[in-house]
Amino acid sequence: SSSPLTHLGHCRLEQCPWTPLRVEPRLFNTIIFPTNRFLPLLLLLCPNFNDSNGIALGIPILESSHCPLIPLLFFTSLLDVIWILRILRNWRQATCSFFRQPAHFAPDHELSLSELAALDMCQMRAIFKPMTAEERENIKQRCGGSWKLVLRFLLAGEACSRREKSQAIAGPGHSIAVTSNGVAYSFGSNSSGQLGHGTTEEDWRPRPIRSLQGVRIIQAAAGAGRTMLISDAGQVYAFGKDSFGEAEYGVQGSKLVTTPQLVESLKDIFVVQAAIGNFFTAVLSREGRVYTFSWGNESKLGHQTEPTDLEPHPLLGALENVPVVQIAAGYCYLLALACQPTGMSVYSVGCGLGGKLGHGIRTDEKQPRLIEQFQTLNLQPVVVAAGAWHAAVVGKDGRVCTWGWGRYGCLGHGNEDCESVPKVVEALSQVKAVYVATGDYTTFVVSDDGDVYSFGCGESSSLGHNTAAAEGQGNRHTNVLSPEMVSSLKQVNERVVQISLTNSIYWNAHTFALTESNKLYAFGAGDKGQLGVELVANQTERANPDRVDINLS
Repeated sequence: SSSPLTHLGHCRLEQCPWTPLRVEPRLFNTIIFPTNRFLPLLLLLCPNFNDSNGIALGIPILESSHCPLIPLLFFTSLLDVIWILRILRNWRQATCSFFRQPAHFAPDHELSLSELAALDMCQMRAIFKPMTAEERENIKQRCGGSWKLVLRFLLAGEACSRREKSQAIAGPGHSIAVTSNGVAYSFGSNSSGQLGHGTTEEDWRPRPIRSLQGVRIIQAAAGAGRTMLISDAGQVYAFGKDSFGEAEYGVQGSKLVTTPQLVESLKDIFVVQAAIGNFFTAVLSREGRVYTFSWGNESKLGHQTEPTDLEPHPLLGALENVPVVQIAAGYCYLLALACQPTGMSVYSVGCGLGGKLGHGIRTDEKQPRLIEQFQTLNLQPVVVAAGAWHAAVVGKDGRVCTWGWGRYGCLGHGNEDCESVPKVVEALSQVKAVYVATGDYTTFVVSDDGDVYSFGCGESSSLGHNTAAAEGQGNRHTNVLSPEMVSSLKQVNERVVQISLTNSIYWNAHTFALTESNKLYAFGAGDKGQLGVELVANQTERANPDRVDINLS
């Protein structure tokens, strides 16, 4: 009686045994049935409970393949089936009308129950809470005019970038680890002050960046000689090379910054992600807008800038009015995962060498362009990764696509051929992937059960296929042309949730594996201390995963 949803029990369905018993007041995020078997029935009855319309009442959406249509085992005759189908038809009409009507509740009396529930859940997200009413309305219109679409946008961003969760970044020669409480640790090479400790001395011991005490970090990015950290207030701290331009050689600004400094040019932009590529840097705002720095004077990102330019420029063209949830930067190119009312999509821009832009050609794109192949494959991208010369995507259905330069087998198709459009990795057809990471001719895939597969260049032991080699039975630097399970990670008896590997053509690669219990394992090159573990004399790499002594919980 405390909720208007109790009217659902009086839609002339007195004979129906499945009317709701109780609805949680105010939040509307729990509906209790006589038995949990009947949740799929509610999903069937109400059109608001499906993927195309977002989330209604906070009940997790089940894919149609997991939802039995009706528990018909309870019926013993054809007449029973006909009877229940008639009830379903009447109930569907009643509930459709009910859920679409204004609910007359604060804060907006014109919103339907499902829209109110979605707004409630949006208000629980950390990046949504500090928004003003005007900012909230702007993001609502940008996402398509629905709070359910805003909620889908926020959840998609959290899922693909581990925002506000523990994470590890295997940068070029140095590493960053962020705890679930937002404390940032750094270790490894420090010639440009990229560890943020106020010195230029390298250190293999993970140490917290003490000058950021009291600042909660939610995301990190590492480039050659440079680090960027993002706080929960949307502020960006940068240190190392004093430039957003060429990352590997040449221009690095007039000085080195050895402690984190606020990026003043971004103070009016609430940033949630940063990506450091070669020759440029990109950031993603809370509203899903992409900004870039210092691409150069060839208009490769739709605008001309000097290599030392510290002013952000919005990425316009096809992405001007499209909300983006994740960005990934490679060698002279950028990928953007967009969330639109029609579904998820990927845009690319920049250098097209090797076909890494995914458009079927190998020419540059000066403006963001939609990768159309995913529509042909009927694949909804949910995670995107940009390697130096190749790219990868994980689909909602768990399929993995790769494209670009296939050297050393980094595409996983059993050869070293280039692919100029996304192609499904058939060798992973029995694996449901949830995460993918790419580096310099190297790819890692994480499955839904926590297993890890890798393929590509085996240099520096960064693929993890080293058990036999460590025992003197093989070459641990062998290239892998098709996905193979990383057995050395299987042996740690932990479910892996994130992989990070070095994405640079100039540095020996190392790899991090983060487990569900927030334990961090490292392997690969460690000559600069980037593994976070101490190596013995004359040892430059670690063949098998070693536990990094950091408490990321």
